[in-house]
Amino acid sequence: MIIASQEGTVPEGICETNCVHPEAVAEARAALPDRRDVETASAFLKLVADPTRLRLLSALNTRELCVCDLAAVVGLSESAVSHQLRLLRAGRVVAFRKAGRVAYYRLLDHHVTTLIESALDHARE
Repeated sequence: MIIASQEGTVPEGICETNCVHPEAVAEARAALPDRRDVETASAFLKLVADPTRLRLLSALNTRELCVCDLAAVVGLSESAVSHQLRLLRAGRVVAFRKAGRVAYYRLLDHHVTTLIESALDHARE
């Protein structure tokens, strides 16, 4: 939507005048995380943003599951699930343990659990 102002036509949501607030800018800059943390967090969010992986993580949010169980829950082949789990393991999102010949997966920690629950709660609003 375009709004009219004394200075001309300005798109909605854009400042109609250039008005940098130095104190606000300084406070926001001081609160920025370092570049490496931003890149790591961004990679993590991209990893969990994939719909297939989010479904796997949602299933793991209920309990520890083996690869076969996960494949049955999300309706994919065990090979496809294993591939996704390898990516999630490399990204430190899930962990696994072996019990004989069976590999059981779980969410790595409460940060992952909180993120999954928050994202899905937000989607339901």
